[in-house]
Amino acid sequence: MLVTKRSLRPIAAAATVALVAAACGGDGGSAADGAAADDVGAAPAHCGDIQPEDLDGAGVSIFGAPTSVEADAFNAVIEDCFNGPFNANGVYEGSDSFETQVLVRIEGGNAPDIAMYPQPGSIIELAERGTAIALEDLGFDTAELEATFGEYLLSLGEFEGKHYGLPTNVSLKSLIWYNKPVFEANGYEIPETWDELLALSQQIVDDGSAEAPFCIGTGSDAATGWPATDWLEDVMLRTAGPDTYDQWVSHEIPFDDPAVVDAANTFAEIAFNPDFVVGRTSDIPGVDFRDAAHGMFSPSIEEPACVLHRQASFITSFFPEETEVGTDVDVFPFPAVDPDQPTAALIAGELAAVLNDTPAVRAFLSTLISEGVQCTLGGYEGVQRISPNVNTSGDCYTDDVVARSADTIVEALKAGGARFDASDLMPSIVGTGSFWTAMNEWMRGADIEQVLADVEASWPSS
Repeated sequence: MLVTKRSLRPIAAAATVALVAAACGGDGGSAADGAAADDVGAAPAHCGDIQPEDLDGAGVSIFGAPTSVEADAFNAVIEDCFNGPFNANGVYEGSDSFETQVLVRIEGGNAPDIAMYPQPGSIIELAERGTAIALEDLGFDTAELEATFGEYLLSLGEFEGKHYGLPTNVSLKSLIWYNKPVFEANGYEIPETWDELLALSQQIVDDGSAEAPFCIGTGSDAATGWPATDWLEDVMLRTAGPDTYDQWVSHEIPFDDPAVVDAANTFAEIAFNPDFVVGRTSDIPGVDFRDAAHGMFSPSIEEPACVLHRQASFITSFFPEETEVGTDVDVFPFPAVDPDQPTAALIAGELAAVLNDTPAVRAFLSTLISEGVQCTLGGYEGVQRISPNVNTSGDCYTDDVVARSADTIVEALKAGGARFDASDLMPSIVGTGSFWTAMNEWMRGADIEQVLADVEASWPSS
């Protein structure tokens, strides 16, 4: 989502300038439209009903994975809706190597006040070690938090009856992007089932409308492999269903359960079909995920290398600068595989873990999760955040794809089929370790049952 366990490359400076200048959500205003940001006790109207207090310049350090436009937007809102009104000094820092660097900082005694984790499983590990501070111990009311976020999202950070992760945003992963001019020129229809997706892929091959139907790249520096885990999880959720998916995540069934093997073999119908993927399957781990989508536009929009690309909504940040979503490219939900399973949505996001308890930290978190601030974050141009606050509406989002994604998530939540990224929920040694590695080895030719068995063997015993 937001980009999780994923690194972002800096984009053109012009985009950042446009971001800062863009209108915010809510009433469409910016800091200049309300009270000045440095007037303690006042806040711009679009920040909503926040309760400012004088924190006497207290600092709050926030560390997370998003960089570039996402980080710029976050810091702009912090300045606008927290630092000025509260006379505080909150600063967000993003890192391409968040997963590694946050551990280094914690173990080195230099932990940030708040760490925004894309992996809820990592928060549980912090709680087990006594490093994270429970939301209840920070003064939050569990019933109020459940009313704000829903029971499922809040439960992702639960350990021994207390909650250690505060949802800060969600994103939809279950999306397939497509080259719209090629679709329209050939009369292709949006597939609603897996079989229809396979049939469309074969039609693209038969028509010769691209080098291959799909571009897939799973390269991501130290996190190489995560896009392949997303593919597998999307299929697993739609073949085995949410209950079996939950059992897999919690290790109530082994990692290499037949249901997982079946999901992998279903994914292989695309990934291992030499006609369906640009290049060779063994090359997929070497193709940077940020570059893979460019095949939909290159060598030209009329004659691209591929027509389809599965990736979360944040991938628009890496489209060519001149790309027009809705004209050059559009998107449809990942199709159903088993019609007997509920409407599904693979989601990601972040949970904030508190590592240092101060009055400023408490005030910051209360402000961050408020409806007005969440809506303001959703209104920044180029930002793909979806608010976990159920009281926000589609009107908060300037991006049509983000607004549609928010609707898809709500539909799946109501159907009981929305689930968080499995690898982000698993123990980190698995979810951001052996699982990623297994997908890379599989793509390069290893036996799927063997690599899944290797992941099973890596699962911590306690």
